[in-house]
Amino acid sequence: MNRICVRIATVTATILMASASYVLANEPKGEGPPDYSGISSIYYTLIGLILAYGVYDSFFKKL
Repeated sequence: MNRICVRIATVTATILMASASYVLANEPKGEGPPDYSGISSIYYTLIGLILAYGVYDSFFKKL
């Protein structure tokens, strides 16, 4: 169980660091609405991780 938690934490940290660099690369382009694609990808990643953990907890976790 500890190995699974360590793996999940490692993958989460890696994804967040990669996503954070993507967000910082989005500079304002001047005219037009702001670009929220970077922060949106971080939110979708976090939601996906939470849902994946829910599936693991519901179906694959041993009692």
